[in-house]
Amino acid sequence: MKTIFHPSAERGAVDFGWLNSHHSFSFGHWYNPEKVHFGALRVLNDDIVRGGAGFGTHPHDNMEIVSIPLKGALAHKDSTGTDGVINTGDVQIMSAGSGIQHSEYNASKTDQVNFLQIWVYPKVQNIKPRYEQKAFNESGRQNQWQVVVSPDVADGGVWINQDSLFSLATVEAGKTISYTNRFKGNGVYFFLLEGSIEIAGQKLSDRDAIGVWEAEETSISVAANSKILAIEIPMIGEA
Repeated sequence: MKTIFHPSAERGAVDFGWLNSHHSFSFGHWYNPEKVHFGALRVLNDDIVRGGAGFGTHPHDNMEIVSIPLKGALAHKDSTGTDGVINTGDVQIMSAGSGIQHSEYNASKTDQVNFLQIWVYPKVQNIKPRYEQKAFNESGRQNQWQVVVSPDVADGGVWINQDSLFSLATVEAGKTISYTNRFKGNGVYFFLLEGSIEIAGQKLSDRDAIGVWEAEETSISVAANSKILAIEIPMIGEA
């Protein structure tokens, strides 16, 4: 087993007034040569956008882009004809493929929205751009993994153009939960949304992360009630 620890305090931070963002990997105005990607995981941004503000229309191509609202709601519009709202509890994915344009704004004029935007390198280049969104009941992740993104529609998550899975778990203090890789050779990036856990002897608190690879199963000891995001990812170019 190999691991790499990314403490929350070492994330890149930018504050533009309308946007307060923390970057787990190099992005925009923040660059760290030691934090460019974890395998095919290229971006994990923890964004807070003030009421009425957001990202105007801009292009993407050949990237799988996942948005997970943690608090509040996002108004999304793109060149596939999609025009709607992504609420807390929803997971949205956009396959940029051969090229797409989209905008994302806080759906509220007054309240903040906090969401994760996550980019994954695609398995197949230049596919037809696509959009998918689904609401998930949090009861399905109590002390177990709930798959929310998967290349296998039978898992019940939104579809991704990559051998990658995103899973969420809400785990009670004192319990242990294990993650078993779906794809041989994949690594897993564990991002702790809140709580206190330990993986491979490393303690994690709110917004800390740890990448694990060359291991088919990972055990997680939970010290306090915790919410965990696991991103299983091909180890393209290693960590």
